[in-house]
Amino acid sequence: MEKKEEFDSRYLNLLTDFGFHKVFWTKSLLIDFLNQVIKEEGLITDIQYLLPEQLGSSKRDRKAIFDIFCTNEKGEFFIVEMQKEKQLFFRDRSLYYASLPIQKQAPRGNWNFRLKAVYMIGILDFVLFDECEEDREQVIERVHLVRERAKTLYSNNLEFVFIELPKFRKTEAELETRCDRWLYLLKNLYKLQECPASIQDEIFEELFQIADIKQLTKKDMRAYKKSILEYNDVRNALDCAREESRKEGIEKGRKEEKAFVIQQCFQKNMPIEDIVFITGYSKKQIMEMKTKN
Repeated sequence: MEKKEEFDSRYLNLLTDFGFHKVFWTKSLLIDFLNQVIKEEGLITDIQYLLPEQLGSSKRDRKAIFDIFCTNEKGEFFIVEMQKEKQLFFRDRSLYYASLPIQKQAPRGNWNFRLKAVYMIGILDFVLFDECEEDREQVIERVHLVRERAKTLYSNNLEFVFIELPKFRKTEAELETRCDRWLYLLKNLYKLQECPASIQDEIFEELFQIADIKQLTKKDMRAYKKSILEYNDVRNALDCAREESRKEGIEKGRKEEKAFVIQQCFQKNMPIEDIVFITGYSKKQIMEMKTKN
């Protein structure tokens, strides 16, 4: 008899590929989530899932595989991507992804170029925007096409919504909006043992039921375990990279501090032997620094 895999958590980790798809391939949950993060009243009442694999205008063009691709009753398009690690050209990738459903709208023959809106939603397990002080606390960033001089919207047919989960730090007691509750569960569901009283309603109760690991089949359990291992591999690689970067930063700081001390010693005309004793550098290293300055 095949043994069922066991996990410390009661609920799925929604930042794994398996957990993400298990929840957001449930229509009612995806509709509720999209309406909350896009914040357009009455935007979606129903959706139709589309094939996640999309090609460009010809077979030779590069293809894209979306995590979630769907359309609403108005014919508008929604791409939902979950990204665990930062990529060098992630912003460019988002532009490319959003361009595909725009191109697909062009029919053969005459056309007046009227487009249906395209929404690109990125759920990010990393920080994408850190150019200014205000970026530190802004969890959801909305990007539009805007006229620079007038600061008015050029078109409302293309919108990007980026959710930077590391910036979301609210506790259960601090949750104020429905959107807060979604972000809290995206980040913390796998840590919970039951649905908190402050979160309970029909939609979230459905989420907890679907995400309950005990409800998985043996086949799904194997797929989830693989997804967990992949997720942990990514997290461990990122943690190692951050630690190396931290160590490099500390070492650079120490070198800069010693260089400053050496310059002060030079100005005081201290003997080289004393500078060697103070800094731990060799006489040759100190003389090279003196020559450079």
